[in-house]
Amino acid sequence: MNQPEHTLNLTNLPQPKTPKPRTTKGKTSLLPPLDWAATHGPVSGAVSAATGAGALALLGAATHMPPGIPLYVGAAGAVGHGIGVSIRRRLTGRTMAGRAASWLLAGGWTTWAISTGPLSWAAAGTLAALGVGIGAMASNAAIREEAVELERMSDEARTAAAKMNGEREKIAREWAERIHRVTGVQVAVFAVEFWKTGAGFSLAAELPGGSATWDRIASQARALATDARLPLGCTVWVEEGDRQGRIVLDIATVNVMAQDFPYPDDFSALSILTGIPWGLLPNSDAATVLLREACALVLGPPGSGKSTFIDVVLAGFARCTDVLTFVIDLKAGAAGIPWVRPWLEARGLKAPKAGVVPVPQDTEPGIDWLASTPDEALRLMQAVLRINAARQHGYQDLLDARDTTLLPVSADLPQIEVVVDEGAELLSAASFGDPTMKALQEAVKKAMRTTRAMGIRFVLTAVDGNVSALGDTAVRKFSPVGVALTSGESSGNNLHKLFPSAKVDTRQLRAKGCGVIGAAGADGFAPTGFKGWKTSPSLVRQVVLATNARRPALDSISASAAGEDYARRWSPERAGWLWEGTTATPTAPAPAPTSGGGLNLSALRTMAAPGDGGDAARDGLAEVIAFPNTRPQGLNLSSLREDTLTPTPTPTPQPHAATAGPEWLADAIDAIESAGPMGLKVATVADMVDRNRKTVRAALQDAAERGELVYRENGPQSVFLHPDHA
Repeated sequence: MNQPEHTLNLTNLPQPKTPKPRTTKGKTSLLPPLDWAATHGPVSGAVSAATGAGALALLGAATHMPPGIPLYVGAAGAVGHGIGVSIRRRLTGRTMAGRAASWLLAGGWTTWAISTGPLSWAAAGTLAALGVGIGAMASNAAIREEAVELERMSDEARTAAAKMNGEREKIAREWAERIHRVTGVQVAVFAVEFWKTGAGFSLAAELPGGSATWDRIASQARALATDARLPLGCTVWVEEGDRQGRIVLDIATVNVMAQDFPYPDDFSALSILTGIPWGLLPNSDAATVLLREACALVLGPPGSGKSTFIDVVLAGFARCTDVLTFVIDLKAGAAGIPWVRPWLEARGLKAPKAGVVPVPQDTEPGIDWLASTPDEALRLMQAVLRINAARQHGYQDLLDARDTTLLPVSADLPQIEVVVDEGAELLSAASFGDPTMKALQEAVKKAMRTTRAMGIRFVLTAVDGNVSALGDTAVRKFSPVGVALTSGESSGNNLHKLFPSAKVDTRQLRAKGCGVIGAAGADGFAPTGFKGWKTSPSLVRQVVLATNARRPALDSISASAAGEDYARRWSPERAGWLWEGTTATPTAPAPAPTSGGGLNLSALRTMAAPGDGGDAARDGLAEVIAFPNTRPQGLNLSSLREDTLTPTPTPTPQPHAATAGPEWLADAIDAIESAGPMGLKVATVADMVDRNRKTVRAALQDAAERGELVYRENGPQSVFLHPDHA
């Protein structure tokens, strides 16, 4: 019977065995079966000892047994069971003394009874007193054992154990016995937590003293799962607890890895500083990675879901308010095209798909740079290296003020994540006779080595983890975050190349999108199985639109260092391949006239001048359309100075009003003037005019270039001032 998702499926866990009635020659016996391994409590143990001693005395008297034999048996029991077993099970001295005394008293009474006769009131009375005494000693020892056991557990463990309800206590007992049976380690389970998804539960336990360690139990994880008869694909994951001497077992009862999970519809803001989710762990929690200082290497054979996983990576970066994403994909830019298409539709360079809601006109590319050729990739990497050098020099005062060597990444000073699809193969590709590829390989390796402090990191993918595929060991060395997608693998080679000492059973991770994820370092975690989310082009479109207003712009120091390579990254000459062959007509809405004399390009829509003049005008329009976030020193419209165009008179500038720009710019300049010498940050102005920060930053930078504002550079505290207060 299928279990509902929100409940815990315990049907596959071993249930307590009910003794079957014994049969004798076809007849069913109602007597309970003998169980010589059964344990006794204080009362049953005392009764058993007294009746056993009495029976032996009667038998000895009837058979004329030498009286000394029971005394010898009692002495042997005192040494073997009373002392030996107690030491092996690490019991207290009181229990040890009580057991030894019980054996000696029982043996001594039996010897006396055989000598004097067991069928007397004296023998019966002393036997009863013996039973009561043994019971009292056993009860006292049991109370002491419980007190000592509680003392071994910490205060938190005792509190957690006291709160366990009946079902949890049952599971705790079963698994404590199972761990002892399989591994030989006697643990004290003090907490059981059911997963919210109903896919399993977690146990927290404390280890005994001595040589028992958590990895001893971890090495038997597969045996524990087999002993529990868990469904195929359900694993037992063992890790060290919050302190030494504690362990945590994650026990899956539902095979999460065999199911498909779409990317969550939660597109809320993330930060590179607090972690980015990349998939689901067996307990259905998110597998979160910290990439502020770490590069990542993703390995996966064809058909393992690597392309889908790259969409998950890009979606996480798009949600971050402090990350800009550059993408290098020498396979015709396939990994980045879906992230650019909404912007192409907004500019009229691509026709939207049928039945799709048109995108807003201010939609920006979901990634900040896309390189599909070695030449463009080399431009990108050279710009990255220049940005790194400029940040090291330009933000020294900020680093000193924060007393750190790591650039304080923020929305105003974003981290740059370079995603290189099949990047490891790029590094190992033969570059003989190809200076561009050789320079590109060297630039990528240098950037991985030198840009960590200044907030530039890489995510690279590869089919295989061999050195022949990675170029050299440097890629693995500088990639502490690793992902090995295991669907389609036959031997788990990629797992062992990324995590040589990992003990993850990949035979149960064969579904598409499954793999092993791990991270080295202080903020890392041990390699563990995970399930990647499923994505689609429509999901990419949703992420681009949901995050459009909060994706950051490149800081001015970095943009200046990147130069024209960055400013013209979306120009028709370099990005025109994105809209070649489209049936859409490149059009853009003309800005409404403003009090500041906005730029009016309406004449370009109706202009039909033949020859070079008309072609140049159309190229000029395409260039204007294709330049989001570009802040050139001046817009050259010389090609438009033809007699076929009707000149537009320029209004006389008004005090405190913008001479060019959007209609809200005049109000923004007035607000900046009112702020006095403190000025205003881009984020503050964006909130005032209800526009996204990227659009506001571009307009304010243009106003600063015209002399209407002054930009005071101070890293995340940079502000715009009015010239009167500068």
